[in-house]
Amino acid sequence: MNELIGRVFDFETSIFPDKGELFDKLSTHGQSPKALMISCADSRIVPEQIMQAEPGDLFVCRNAGNIVPPYATMNGGVTSTVEYAIMALGVRDVIVCGHSDCGAMKALADPTGLEAMPNVAAWLRHGAAAEHIVTTCHGELTPKERVRAITLENIIAQLSHLRTHPAVAAAIARGEMTLHGWFVDIRAGQVLGLDGETGEFVALRADRDLPVALAARSRVATEYAEAAE
Repeated sequence: MNELIGRVFDFETSIFPDKGELFDKLSTHGQSPKALMISCADSRIVPEQIMQAEPGDLFVCRNAGNIVPPYATMNGGVTSTVEYAIMALGVRDVIVCGHSDCGAMKALADPTGLEAMPNVAAWLRHGAAAEHIVTTCHGELTPKERVRAITLENIIAQLSHLRTHPAVAAAIARGEMTLHGWFVDIRAGQVLGLDGETGEFVALRADRDLPVALAARSRVATEYAEAAE
């Protein structure tokens, strides 16, 4: 802990003075983040570091398993963060980011020991679809492969949950929202992105188009319905 406190002093004496103009602008004009990232709370994953983000660039929501509960009337931290990011801050890109060796996904794969953590067990039920898909469709996997597969399926499941949130659904319908599903491989130092067209996770590369889970495009079904009437 003393080491961490020492870094606070380093921030005050070294980091802050070098970025004084940026912090002055942020304190005067407020924030306009470019994206909302919903990532795991795992200490090995630092969203700002992965994206090389400066203060003010990224709005971050972290929790065990990068979970996005389906929308409900009961208030929750993730729901409130999503709503605020879109309605108040005007964020138009949302990233759901999972990672390798995720403890939450290991617990989904093998819930042994969760009896002593009832709140964690209840929270991870939001990832039940991912575990069920892997169990019923990919029974031949090794334990390590199984955890990785559940992690990838969980990203897809949470993107589906995200689309149930009214603010997200409306932004999608207006063609203003792009959704991203990312997987960070800690050992390889690599980020994979979900390609919504192919259903595959592919490596993010500077010389390729960025894979997106759902590209921004306006919905035309309602227009056709009105024309038919």
